[in-house]
Amino acid sequence: MPDGSSDARSTILDRVRKANASVSGDHRAADYDAIPREYQRVASADRAEILKMFAERLREYDARVREAASLTAIPDEIRAALAEYGQRSALVADGFPREWLPDGLSWGAEADADIAAMDRAEGTIVACEVAIAHTGTIVLRDARRLTLLPDRLLCVVRKEQVVETVPEAFARLQAFAADALTFVSGPSATADIEMTRIRGVHGPRFLDVVLV
Repeated sequence: MPDGSSDARSTILDRVRKANASVSGDHRAADYDAIPREYQRVASADRAEILKMFAERLREYDARVREAASLTAIPDEIRAALAEYGQRSALVADGFPREWLPDGLSWGAEADADIAAMDRAEGTIVACEVAIAHTGTIVLRDARRLTLLPDRLLCVVRKEQVVETVPEAFARLQAFAADALTFVSGPSATADIEMTRIRGVHGPRFLDVVLV
């Protein structure tokens, strides 16, 4: 026999279904469109200011930012970034352009990596989908596995991917609304009740960004 909590749950869900059935889709869309949106929805700064803001936000979050003058300079910047950690290998996201990887280092494919391989990895390398200057946030697509266990994350961001505001970013992400998206704002960190900051609790302790 179902207990009282199950009966209450069924009653509440039944009421929700009836309420939704009585409201047409057009009505809901009209209500949504009528919501006031007085926050900033488009860029107000020029491109140079937006890129400067993005880099500053990243550094405020303890991320390290390197600039590549062109796509052909990406391998050198990746090599230099990894050399600062003494890193000689990394797992590379599926779909990451192999021409961006420097020669002479060891690259593992995400598709071939199980949990144990990710736990052993020196770091991971990904490319972003969109970046947000206001919040210093990088949005990754289908990269959740690569941002959990490895200690270091390196992300390549092209300057045209950087927008100023969050609404601009979500507009660009509409095409990937059904995909798994990961939002990264600096290295993983948390603080306890005494405000002792601990890095790497639920993601990489180190974040490097190559801004192209």
